[in-house]
Amino acid sequence: MKSTIALLFIAGISFHLVLGQQPASNGIILGAERTDQYVRYLAGKQVAIVANPTSTIGNKHLVDTLLNLGINVKKVFGPEHGFRGTAINGEYVSNEVDQKTGLPIISLYGRQKKPTQENLKDVDIVIFDIQDVGCRFYTYINLLRDVMEACATNGKEILVLDRPNPNGYLVDGPILDMNLKSGIGQFPIPIAHGMTIAEFAQMIIGEQWMANSSQCKLTIVPLLNYHHEMPYDPPISPSPNLNTSLSILLYPSTCLFEGTILNHGRGTLFPFTVLGSPAYEGVFPFQYTPKKIVGMSTAPLFKNQICYGMVLRDTDVEELRKSKKLNLEWLIQLYRAHPDQANFFNQKLSNQIGSIDLLAGTKTFKEQIHSKISIAEIRASWEPALSQYKAMREKYLLYP
Repeated sequence: MKSTIALLFIAGISFHLVLGQQPASNGIILGAERTDQYVRYLAGKQVAIVANPTSTIGNKHLVDTLLNLGINVKKVFGPEHGFRGTAINGEYVSNEVDQKTGLPIISLYGRQKKPTQENLKDVDIVIFDIQDVGCRFYTYINLLRDVMEACATNGKEILVLDRPNPNGYLVDGPILDMNLKSGIGQFPIPIAHGMTIAEFAQMIIGEQWMANSSQCKLTIVPLLNYHHEMPYDPPISPSPNLNTSLSILLYPSTCLFEGTILNHGRGTLFPFTVLGSPAYEGVFPFQYTPKKIVGMSTAPLFKNQICYGMVLRDTDVEELRKSKKLNLEWLIQLYRAHPDQANFFNQKLSNQIGSIDLLAGTKTFKEQIHSKISIAEIRASWEPALSQYKAMREKYLLYP
């Protein structure tokens, strides 16, 4: 099968799109799986790879596959959770040498956030192949932008091997107030952005979201047999606490609980699918006890205490997908049932990852909950910015 390079023009900016013949199978073909489309493109180049445990072709890691195919892989850049996925959320990751391949692994989740000039001096092209889940507060889109900036600054090309967005059907939530820009919110997008990682790379360039409006050469190997409405269950967990297909689907809604004084399943084997607190004793019959779990959560909120609350593991996934909306009912119900509503969003009491303002992307959200206005009124406040984003997003979509 002969590969060709075609130019895709969006908003006056040229992108390289690696194309190939459509296979007969109706199954999704990942960008990484289409080695016949990019291995020859890498021949003779010195390659760096941004990768984690999701960067696989079948049951073999992309790095191992490319080395076996004779590609000159010089180094690996590791994101949050590390190259082999052994670090828990928020934990700094150190540089190391990969025991299997002997390659240097440079951490981009510690003191260093992007590749340096020194890191890239012996590199011609950087491959980005990581499973994303389609949420503003999931840090891999920030990493993508940082790597693209480094490539732009140092005159290097970036090759994105596309993967499906398991929440690709969902475009919803308030647009980030850029005065609340943080490590869990870098772009003026809604909570659920509804794009694949390659589509988002195009948006980064097209909307000039890199420092100094810089540009880099972006090459994409797209998916085959994919559209945004398709369910997709990643074969490898995107991160330690997104360990089931249900946790991934609920994550756009239940991650907001990281801005409350409730436990949201960290310290259990079913994070993001249960919600609770000792304060709900006698209110909700369901109970669970968060524990230290190595590799997932070492100090969960309410560790070793019985929590009472909601279990969402029976959620009707089809109804959730049909709604095309974040679920706000769970948060509102738990807020109204809590005996200390004044401190429900008190980050100092919870010591969780982010404040509700940073997670929601707006300071008005918690005030709306406190004021007990309707969900319809809350959602109305997201307009017209949400509709404007949806229109802008259309320019960068690769799939019908």
